[in-house]
Parts: sequence; C-alpha cells; structure tokens
Amino acid sequence: MRKTGKTVSAVLALSLVLGLCGCSGNSGDGGSSDPTQAPQETASAAAEGESTESAGTVYKVGICNYVDDASLNQIVDNIQSRLDEIGQEKGVTFDVDLDNCNADANVMSQIISNFIADDVDLMVGVATPVAMSMQTATEDNQIPVVFAAVSDPVSAGLVESLEKPGSNITGTSDFLDTNAVMNLIFAADPDADKIGLLYDIGQDSSTTPIAAAKEYLDAKGIAYVEHTGTTVDEVMLAAESMVADGVDAIFTPSDNTIMTAELSIYEELAAAGIPHYTGADSFALNGAFLGYGVDYANLGKETADMIAEILTEGKSPAETPVKTFDNGTATVNTEICEMLGFDFDQISEAFAPYCTQVKSIVTAEEFDDLNE
Repeated sequence: MRKTGKTVSAVLALSLVLGLCGCSGNSGDGGSSDPTQAPQETASAAAEGESTESAGTVYKVGICNYVDDASLNQIVDNIQSRLDEIGQEKGVTFDVDLDNCNADANVMSQIISNFIADDVDLMVGVATPVAMSMQTATEDNQIPVVFAAVSDPVSAGLVESLEKPGSNITGTSDFLDTNAVMNLIFAADPDADKIGLLYDIGQDSSTTPIAAAKEYLDAKGIAYVEHTGTTVDEVMLAAESMVADGVDAIFTPSDNTIMTAELSIYEELAAAGIPHYTGADSFALNGAFLGYGVDYANLGKETADMIAEILTEGKSPAETPVKTFDNGTATVNTEICEMLGFDFDQISEAFAPYCTQVKSIVTAEEFDDLNE
C-alpha cells in the first residue's frame, strides 16, 4: 500500500510540473499574462497552419474520355489547363490521371475500377456513357463525379434535376437546341423537301435531338430519311445511302460516333452538294458544312471550375447545379461553303436571325492544328 501511495504522489507532482511548464510556455518572451492575447495568437497560428496545409494539398482526379475526337479532346485539354491555372492560384496540386476507353464498355469499366483502386478524390466522365458508368460504380463509395458534355443528364437518369442533381454527381451539359439547327437548314434552303437524319442509334446524346427533329419536320410536312451507324465503316455506308436518297441536307446532333467518322464522309457529302448540319463546331472543323452549339473550350474550363469548387471548397455535387450554355453560335466551314456554292457573307446574313453569331472555320483534324 505504501508503494502505491508514493506512485500516486509522483504522478500528481509530475502533473503539477507539466502544468507549470505549460503556463510558462504561453506567457511568451515578456511573460505576458494578458488573457486576451493568447487566444488571438492561437487563432493566428491555426489560420497560418491551415493555409500551409491547404497550399500543400494534392487532389487525385481521374478523367476518362469516351472517344478520341476533336470535341471531346478539346474539353479534356481545357479541363487540364484550367486545373493547372487553379492549382497555381490556390497553391494546390491536381494530380490528373487521364485515360480514354475508345467507346469500349469493358475498357471503360476497367479504367473506372482503376480510379477507385487508386483512391481518387474525384472522377470526371467525358460524355454520357462514361458518366453513367461512373454513376453506377460510385453508388456505394460516393466518390464525387463531375461529367462533361452530357446532352440530357435528366433523361439519362444522371441527376434528379438540373438545379439540384441530388446525389454525388453533377457537371456540364451541351444540350442542343434542335429547332435552331432546323431553322438554319431552311434559312439556307427554303425549298428543301427531304432531310437526312444521320446518327448512332446507341448514343444517348442523339435520342432527344432526333426526336425533336422529327417533330419539327412532321409539323412542317417535310419528308425525312434515317440512316444510322455504330462504327466509322457503318457511318460511311450510311452517308452513301444519304447521297443515293437525294436528301437536300443532313442533320446530326452532338453524336460522338458520327463525329469520329466526319473526316471520312465530308468530302463525299460536299461533292454531292449536301450540306451537313451538326451539333458541335468540331464537326465543322472536321469538314461538316455547319456546327451549331456550345463552345467546348469554355465548357472544359467551366467543368474544371466545378471540379475545383468541389475539391477545394467542399461543395456538394448534390447541391451544385448542372451548368448549361448558350447554343447560339453557328460555325461555318468556309471551304465546304464554297464547294456547296454558297457565299459566306450571304449565308451569314441568312443565318443571323437564328443565332447569336456566325463564325468561320477551315478543315483540320484538331483545333490546335489551326494555330500551327
């Protein structure tokens, strides 16, 4: 019992010494006992420590691109460059792991599994199929997902509404105003009486616009034919069928399969005198007569801003509204314009009432090629 008593006394004595040492440490150089000074110093030190910690933070971001085409590549490039800018501004690092599934569902699934295994902080799905696969893969782990260039996220079941997505996923939409494109077709050729609809029936991005195009044409009593393709070879055959059908113009929404094949079909369509009206400026870059829709470079930057807000500011995807854009820009390929016998100035004047601006472009594989 005596031994136990000595032990307790020693512990109490040690506690008293430690307590005195702690008081001495808080008194500072001059031994100040001002009770208001210590909390301010503590708060300042905490803020400085928090700032230092934030400055050194590394965020792991996994980006999966659906397919290698000018539109989606432009988005990815601008996401990466904007994240680099934000990282420098905030003193943080975005460690980006970029992969491309090339429209292969099995490869896509493996890429997403790798992201999860690597414990990424956030995943980015470029195009609807990737976003939907990421949504399924994160139902249990709730890793934040930001999608890019999803034409109709509500119909695809990705979000409950554009204003309040409702789960771990939000992003940017390249929703297409189909009626606006239809108006452009008839502004250029009021006598057009047969329109071709060229798309991939398996692309979710085409479902709503094609339905809207049919509704528009039915209301005007205009005939239309449909040809679809799921590969470049099939799209080439579909384009040949369009020429044989004698269509006056062809409409394609922001369909990634047709986008990938555009460089393989544009010369045949132009030689046949058939203008190809499409849902993105990258189609016009690759030889279509006209691309109408969003600025994909800006869409990429806005996607990056959303990624940064979620990771660095703690914003919830469920409460972060889906970002939509003005579809008012018509991009005309001047080389194809000339081949079709249109005068660019006259066609721009005809298009003016139906879009916010008309831009010109020439044929190239990538947007970067225009600057070389």
